[in-house]
Amino acid sequence: MSWIKLISYEEAVGKLKSLYDRVKGPQGNIDNILQVHGLRPHSLEGHMALYKNVLHHRDNTIPKWFLENLGVLVSHLNRCDYCVQHHFAGMKRLLNNDERAQQIWDAIMENSFDKVYDTKELAAIEYARELTQYPEEIKSETIDTLREAGWDDGEILEINQVVSYFAYANRTVQGLGVTTKGDVLGLSPNSTENNNWSHH
Repeated sequence: MSWIKLISYEEAVGKLKSLYDRVKGPQGNIDNILQVHGLRPHSLEGHMALYKNVLHHRDNTIPKWFLENLGVLVSHLNRCDYCVQHHFAGMKRLLNNDERAQQIWDAIMENSFDKVYDTKELAAIEYARELTQYPEEIKSETIDTLREAGWDDGEILEINQVVSYFAYANRTVQGLGVTTKGDVLGLSPNSTENNNWSHH
């Protein structure tokens, strides 16, 4: 499940136990990407605050399924199978359209984005790809392209933060050998309340 020691829910005490209580899923499970922070509870707290605010905050205006979609793309480009599996399952649940989800999966795997996204979505997908693979090539004109496609500056910030968050999450998983063994795929926070981290 990881190359470093994980602390199970049963072993947790003090602050770690209280954080685990906040993030556990319906059967009391805790995703391995979160358990890997067990030796430094403050790190888990920071990770969850970032994750919740970037992907699941009530003030975001971009649909959650599309933010998850961006996460799947970034994770695929970074070759992080853990995050691809988790967030595709989450995206599929949020989208509630298995045919469309399969089309998106195929587009990501085949690098054929223009087949499934409209012009506005495609601009965000291209920005996510470029920022992940060639961040030094991002210029002010790149942002202009997003605006011209119909994204406002607040939405551009949302897109940027999702792409940036997944760079962090991917490297956390890959750098510590985190696997999906024992995880329930596709869970996400079940409330838009900022302090509610519980998953379903």
